[in-house]
This record gives sequence, C-alpha cells and structure tokens, in this order.
Amino acid sequence: MKLCAEDKLLHELLRLVPVPQDQPLGPGDDCAAIKCGKPGTLILLKTDCIAEDVHFLRSHDPAKVGWKALCRPLSDIAAMGGTPAQALITFFSPPDLDSTYWIKFYRGLGRAARRFGVTIAGGEMSRQKHGIAVSVMLTGHIDSKHLLTRSGGKPGDLLFVTGQLGGSIAGHHLNFTPRLQEGQWLAKNIHPSAMMDISDGLGTDLSRLARASGCGFEVNPESIPCRKGSDIESALSDGEDYELLLAIPPSKALLLQKYWPTAFPQTRLNRIGTLTPPQPAPPNWPGGWDHFEKN
Repeated sequence: MKLCAEDKLLHELLRLVPVPQDQPLGPGDDCAAIKCGKPGTLILLKTDCIAEDVHFLRSHDPAKVGWKALCRPLSDIAAMGGTPAQALITFFSPPDLDSTYWIKFYRGLGRAARRFGVTIAGGEMSRQKHGIAVSVMLTGHIDSKHLLTRSGGKPGDLLFVTGQLGGSIAGHHLNFTPRLQEGQWLAKNIHPSAMMDISDGLGTDLSRLARASGCGFEVNPESIPCRKGSDIESALSDGEDYELLLAIPPSKALLLQKYWPTAFPQTRLNRIGTLTPPQPAPPNWPGGWDHFEKN
C-alpha cells in the first residue's frame, strides 16, 4: 500500500538517527515502549504537539485547546491499552498573546489531567515570533503481556471501530474523550491482535495498521459509523476522531460483542471489515489528513 507523505518522511528521518534494537517497541507505533526496573512492566512514551491554524484557531476557547493538547497523547496511550502517568508541557507564545490565554489554557489542561490521572511533572515556555504551539510529552505504563501494537494483525481478523467518525471540524476535535477505559478493558479481556487510535482519518490509519501487520484489508463502507451531519467520505478523511481501530481474530469476536454492551453501554462498537492477505487498498480508497502532503 502507498505510504502517505508523512510516513515517507518518518522513514527517511529514522535512517539518520540511532534507534535501539533491543527496545520492546520503537518508532512507528502510537507510543514507544521501554523496559523499566520492574519485571513485566513497560514504560510508554509519547510526544504530541498542536499548532495554531493546524489543530486549532486563535478564536477557539483556550480551555478547550488545553483539553485537546493533553487528550491527544492520552488517546495514543489508550491505543496501547496503557495507563497514563506524567506529562511535560512546552509551549511557544507569540508576543501578541496575553498571558491570560495561558491561564485559561491551563485550566482546560488541568481538567483533563485530573480526570485521567495525569500529573504535570514539568515543562518549558518560550516566546516565538508568530503563532501558538504546544508540545506534550506523556508517559504511561502497561503490563508487557497486555501491550497492544499496530503490527499483530493477521489475515481473517475482523476490523472494529469504537464510536462514530467524521465531522471533527464541527467541534468534536476540541471535545472528545480519549478511550482510555475502553483500551485498558480490551487489552486485559480481549487482547486484539492489533489496535491504534484514529487521529488522521480511517482512510490513512487503517492503511497504516494493515501495512504494519503485513496485511491488506476489505471494508464495507455502509458499516462505517458516521457522526451526525457526516457522510462516508468525511468519516474516512476528516481525521481527529480519536476513536479506536482494532483487529480481532474471529474466535474472539463473539466474546467481544457479547460483553462490550455491558462494559461500555454508551460507546458504540461497529464491525467495518476484515484484514486480508497483502493486497492493494480498495479502488478509490481515500487518504486522511497528511501534514506533509503537497497542495
């Protein structure tokens, strides 16, 4: 399957730096995973950023932007089945921005931190000439036996998504809830063969999961759950859904569908397709958001 421009750039950059070969999980997944002093436990590492006019507008409520800044990497922790821990916050502030913006921003960030059990361990602040940017470094942890990755899918696995997709521009991208509880439950009770969060659109992220697993995929477009006001095209391409995409062996699918409604009655779960042996993406399969696509 064709790599998007962002993935091509990542591939080229990683050739230029040392990457540890004995690390349980390195670059290219939702989080990195490293060993720690406690046998059987892995530390999860994630960094994420938001930039003005890319992920938010100056006119957006700063508290909602702060919520989003922390919840984006929390969604990646969720995709691994992990539990979040500490965060470092770095922000870049232009000279035309009043400090009250950052007070409101931190109220939203603090609300997310308290809700999801994150402590703010430190960070940095700097002035820059133009635009607002924020970088969040987040740690987490997980039992090694429960770690979920993008790369374990097998042909024949059934594909599911949580929630609904599309329509992020209508405000979902500032108000979403990362699927931490769902991810932890899946890791412990079902252990999907592969899982990731949908942040760049199903069109891009399903291709990533299939490629990492050495598979192709088939999808029934009519089964994709669309958020109100959205259609199949926007559900595939809009991005910033922050839902979970998972691959499940058929032998586990009945167990998943039996217990999910009781465990998460407010969170939809839809089967959308199947992993296949390696093959090209379906005809006219769209891409999602790509930071480095040339216009």
